[in-house]
Amino acid sequence: MVRGRGSSHDVRVVTVVEKGLHAVTAAAPVVPSYASGTSDVPLLGDTIGDNFDRTAAAHPDVDALVEVQTGRRWTYAQLREEIDTVALGLQAAGLRKGDRAGIWAPNLAEWTLVQYATAKLGVVLVNINPAYRTHELEYVLKQAGIAVLVAAESFKTSDYRAMVGEVRPNCPELRQVIFIGTSDWDTVVADGRAGDRAELARIQAGLSPDDPINIQYTSGTTGFPKGATLSHHNILNNGYFVGRLCGYTSGDRVCIPVPFYHCFGMVMGNLGCTTNGATMVIPGPGFEPKATLRAVAQERCTSLYGVPTMFIAEVSDPDFESFDLSSLRTGIMAGSPCPVEIMKQVVDRMGMTEVTICYGMTETSPVSTQTRGDDSLDRRVSTVGRVHPHVEVKIVDPETGLTLPRGEAGELCTRGYSVMLGYWNEPEKTAESIDRARWMHTGDVGIMDDEGYVNITGRIKDMVIRGGENIYPREIEEFLYTHPDVLDAQVVGVPDAKYGEELCAWVTLREGAAELTPDALREYATGKLAHYKIPRYVVVVEEFPMTVTGKVRKVEMRERSREMLGL
Repeated sequence: MVRGRGSSHDVRVVTVVEKGLHAVTAAAPVVPSYASGTSDVPLLGDTIGDNFDRTAAAHPDVDALVEVQTGRRWTYAQLREEIDTVALGLQAAGLRKGDRAGIWAPNLAEWTLVQYATAKLGVVLVNINPAYRTHELEYVLKQAGIAVLVAAESFKTSDYRAMVGEVRPNCPELRQVIFIGTSDWDTVVADGRAGDRAELARIQAGLSPDDPINIQYTSGTTGFPKGATLSHHNILNNGYFVGRLCGYTSGDRVCIPVPFYHCFGMVMGNLGCTTNGATMVIPGPGFEPKATLRAVAQERCTSLYGVPTMFIAEVSDPDFESFDLSSLRTGIMAGSPCPVEIMKQVVDRMGMTEVTICYGMTETSPVSTQTRGDDSLDRRVSTVGRVHPHVEVKIVDPETGLTLPRGEAGELCTRGYSVMLGYWNEPEKTAESIDRARWMHTGDVGIMDDEGYVNITGRIKDMVIRGGENIYPREIEEFLYTHPDVLDAQVVGVPDAKYGEELCAWVTLREGAAELTPDALREYATGKLAHYKIPRYVVVVEEFPMTVTGKVRKVEMRERSREMLGL
């Protein structure tokens, strides 16, 4: 475990020796790893629905939403009309303020309509992972007490209709299921068109920005996921400031291939656009590199979102050079540590010269730190930026909770408007993550430099202890990206009788590359990495086990490594 040198009031003793004088000591104050995001731009104080209406009034003729696959598109004026229709249709289905409505679908225009319609009603939208199976679906339906479920009929290999039918008898609170693209949805729209717009305005006027409006289930690595409960104030402001730091205006068009069910899609994507008057572009229901590149070219997108694996797939697409990406200027790479080499390719080959890195987690709405457009390329490829406006961050010793000096590794904590209300109906688990001073403990290992830039070096639980040496996999992974044959790399710890743990590198290779053996990797790393940081084992795979949001499942990789290596 990382050990620090005490609180922010500690001092280091500096010895000064002058000719002909006895040694004297001078106290040099230690700068703590703490930063607060000052801003002359105030937080938004309204609800999601009211904010959207304000944007629609200011930019009625600007494209608000484009669904590339179907060719459907709405201006802000048209989208407001459609959202109000869906809101009144859901009200006719019996939904009231504080009720929970589930959404179980890939990236469709209807997803966005339901997101804003429920916000206007004060109904808590529960995002359900499109990859869930019946066991997980039933848990979320019951744990959140979902009254109405809006779902696609199917996606990829998942038959949602059949799965809902299987679990519905066990979910007594589930009153109604509305399948998108069927007569169910048509009924919602018809009822909404006949609804009273003045009644919707009265409902909106009775909502508070501090009301819970969204539950997102974190993809826990053990046990059942927890429902992070977020308010209008949480996610509206986070989307707004993410968009501001990307420089969004009504002239921007943002390609959003990341899933809406996650904060990256619905907050940084949708809310990031609507709070700043920009255009939401949906390239397809699920991520496909070619469809994403085609959407950027066709819609002249100025911004593109993705996790590192998405950008890797895009720049590796055999038809990459045939797409005109000259409209791109910015975007966001986030969701997991961003490899330096991939980031450089995104800037050089995709033209995203103002691309930013964001760091955050579902429980913090999600973004806590972000690089800025005027940061140097080195800053933008080697850190996750500085603290967000109106947010505080600090690096603490995980054992003592004391703030560490800058430059030392410890647990990153964050506090401010963005911290969730709590885990839905789980006060004990909430207390485990949010301390009495409302600091959210992220579980991530970070280092803050003298200028306040933060680097994330891994998860506390991912740290490998080899023969007493603390090793953070991120450092080894960044090194492996410099190997000419390596396309992507992940490093995990595996059991070892002598050292306690050893390093195992999982790699995917570039097309045409020769097999990478442990000996060959050892030869490449010798003299560049300390001996104890050189992986003992190498596993070459076609792809890594991933969550639907593109995060690598290291828990699963550790288990499979043990099995494959017979450890």
